[in-house]
Amino acid sequence: MKEMRNILGWLGMAEEKSILEDSQKHVEETYQTVKFFDEAIKAFARGDTQAKIVAIANVAESEHKADILRSKMIDELSKGLLLPPDREDLMHFVKTLDRIADWTNGAARLLGFIEQKLPDDILGNLSVATDLIVESITKLRDGIHSLAKNDLKKALEECDIVDKIEHKADDQKRIVIGSVIRAKLDPATLLLSYQLGEYLEGVTDKIEDAADLVKVLAIKSK
Repeated sequence: MKEMRNILGWLGMAEEKSILEDSQKHVEETYQTVKFFDEAIKAFARGDTQAKIVAIANVAESEHKADILRSKMIDELSKGLLLPPDREDLMHFVKTLDRIADWTNGAARLLGFIEQKLPDDILGNLSVATDLIVESITKLRDGIHSLAKNDLKKALEECDIVDKIEHKADDQKRIVIGSVIRAKLDPATLLLSYQLGEYLEGVTDKIEDAADLVKVLAIKSK
């Protein structure tokens, strides 16, 4: 039987253990950034300004932690513990994960500027869009964990689900923006809400990009 080659496993080798540990932390911190944003949206929808402020601050802190892990991992990968093609794939993967946290933080900043109470239909549509992000990042995280365990079939299946969610997010963006345009909002709130809709779909795009790289890594592991 052909031995599977898993460059995400890295692979219990003592000299590479810190990279493996940091990679798992990075995945979890990226996931946590999204979860904090979900808390911010929920707080905003129920009119809890203080909880919204706290959650947005947590998003920024989590994104900062993810950025520190990204920098550390890139530094460790640059030391040449892996062959150049593998190192390049993993650096690209780490940077792509970090973009999820970056875009989530950007969405949180936009949310922080929105002070006007939005109509219920907009709030509902933003909540649906955020639920899609949470569902997508959860499947991505599961896919990454499956890949690390050499369960390539499951990893590919979970990444396929991410692709399907991204298509739903595209449709949801149109619904969000449509509800924003039809609402009677002051110019600043209109612009911020429109941009927030764009950013939410952008987060799912970045998650899909990461899922595509998981597929590449899975195929190379066969």
